[in-house]
Amino acid sequence: MNAEAGGAITYDDFQKVDIRVGTIVAAEPYPEARKPAFKLSVDFGPGIGVKRSSAQITKHYTLEGLVGKQVAAVVNFPPKQIGKFLSEVLVLGFPDAEGGVVLIGPTLAVPNGGRLF
Repeated sequence: MNAEAGGAITYDDFQKVDIRVGTIVAAEPYPEARKPAFKLSVDFGPGIGVKRSSAQITKHYTLEGLVGKQVAAVVNFPPKQIGKFLSEVLVLGFPDAEGGVVLIGPTLAVPNGGRLF
């Protein structure tokens, strides 16, 4: 993975990526995935609703510990078929020193559906 920053973008480019906060309302195993992953249902509030995502976050998180956690996600990508699962949003995270994903979320509770700015 390239650790260097990408090329410059404009503020309008940034505005095209719709990053919202949501609360994980359900987490299920995804044993059919090629790499260890969970199936997540994330509530983004009345404007967007509950969306699903496949996330390779099994190193640092348990199914039980994910429910109720607020996370950031890109909500305006087209749905992507991942095996037999249709992922509707991209939950965001950073890699730890070994490449395990650490989720991004607010440090204080915020309303679901809030947009990153």
